[in-house]
Amino acid sequence: MASQTKENMANKGPSYGLSREVASKIEKKYDAQLEDRITEWIMVQCGVEKPEAGKLGFQTWLKDGIVLSKLINSLYPPSEKPIMKIQASNMAFKQMEQVAQFLKAAENYGVVKTDIFQTVDLWDGKDLAAVQRTIMALGSIAVTKHDGFYKGDPSWFHRKSHENPRDFSDEKLREGKNVIGLQMGSNKGASQAGGTGYGRPRQIINN
Repeated sequence: MASQTKENMANKGPSYGLSREVASKIEKKYDAQLEDRITEWIMVQCGVEKPEAGKLGFQTWLKDGIVLSKLINSLYPPSEKPIMKIQASNMAFKQMEQVAQFLKAAENYGVVKTDIFQTVDLWDGKDLAAVQRTIMALGSIAVTKHDGFYKGDPSWFHRKSHENPRDFSDEKLREGKNVIGLQMGSNKGASQAGGTGYGRPRQIINN
């Protein structure tokens, strides 16, 4: 019986150690300075009260999805708010639903999927650094849009570079393929003797 207990502990040990290591790495990604900047922006942007300082206060502040929903709505004109119903609730699934609505609205606003956190990252505190990343990406897009809805100091976020989409006709695209084909090289005019279309074959002279 004792040997079985030791074996069970040995089996559980490595996985527990690994999960603690992963949790520690995630913990290190959370940035207290970003917390201050994000908190200040959200307060200015949608007029909500300041949360308690620290990681737990930050999580509790955003956990029910109400502050996040007010944030995304504040970036739109009143008639175009993406989240029409913001409702406080003590029920877990209602709070997670509210967070999910924010995430969908953030993606529609322009935040790429790789920058969007999962609901459990916030609700269970699994990865609050990912939550910070999403809000920072949202702020960057809001500053870049420069549509009059962003409030706060523009220097709080980096402006995203604008892409220059170009529309090409089918004819232009075919021409481009031909150019790429030529750039890749051609064996026309070449010989195994080392000659090319630009000169005579290479000659080897024995002295």
